[in-house]
Amino acid sequence: MTAPELDAVRLLDGVAVPQLGVGVFQVPPQDAQRVVEDALDLGYRHVDTAAAYVNEAGVGAALAASGLPREDVFVTSKLRNGDQGYDSALRAYDDTCARLGLDQLDLYLVHWPNPAAGRYADSWRALRRLHDEGRVRAVGVSNFLVEHLDALDGVPAVNQVELHPTYQQRDLVAACRDRGIVVEAYSPLGQGADLADPVVVGTAERHGVTPAQVVLAWHLQSGHVVIPKSSRRERLAENLAAAELVLTEDELAAVGSLDRGHRTGGDPATFSLSQIR
Repeated sequence: MTAPELDAVRLLDGVAVPQLGVGVFQVPPQDAQRVVEDALDLGYRHVDTAAAYVNEAGVGAALAASGLPREDVFVTSKLRNGDQGYDSALRAYDDTCARLGLDQLDLYLVHWPNPAAGRYADSWRALRRLHDEGRVRAVGVSNFLVEHLDALDGVPAVNQVELHPTYQQRDLVAACRDRGIVVEAYSPLGQGADLADPVVVGTAERHGVTPAQVVLAWHLQSGHVVIPKSSRRERLAENLAAAELVLTEDELAAVGSLDRGHRTGGDPATFSLSQIR
């Protein structure tokens, strides 16, 4: 198959991130290499992992096995809660690079604010140092609410948050965009729950596509960077093909009307686990 042309989004410092990537949340370590190899073979050029997923080594093995030039693949990982703090974040970045077999990441994020620990501002300062020293191309955050963003010295390039039709976080998205922060959507399909909505199903039937492709097209046309996850090659291919689907303004508005405030993941105000798996 011929992979679709994927748009890129420019971050604050000019770094270009492919708008549609593949995530490996909840992909078991023993499956991560296969999944990422499949994704790269299909045409994905953006891979999102995290120390807390315990599968960075498999992702790195896939990158090495792909034979692709390093500059052709955008790689993101994240600082886990248990490694927060200034000095520990610096060490954790080195450990992540070692597991991935890379000298430099394209994007490194503070995974959660974990406000109870009180270390996310120090962690962010460490990431800014990594960026200033050229050890990482761009730095950002994940799951940060407005009050967490306001406590930072400087502006993150990205805020990766739970975002899907039934949980759109419009106020947070608007606040990020006002600051020039790119919004990146994880759990973009609502962990599958949004795919049964009659609006999504009806739109898919009209276009002869899958409900997942409709939701992903809605994300892309809404300007989100989006990282759907699947362990199945055929589903990875379907998700990638969403880049070719164009929804009408009425269809975009219909999907956009589905917001119900239905969070499926942790609450950033309280989430404090160190490992996700």
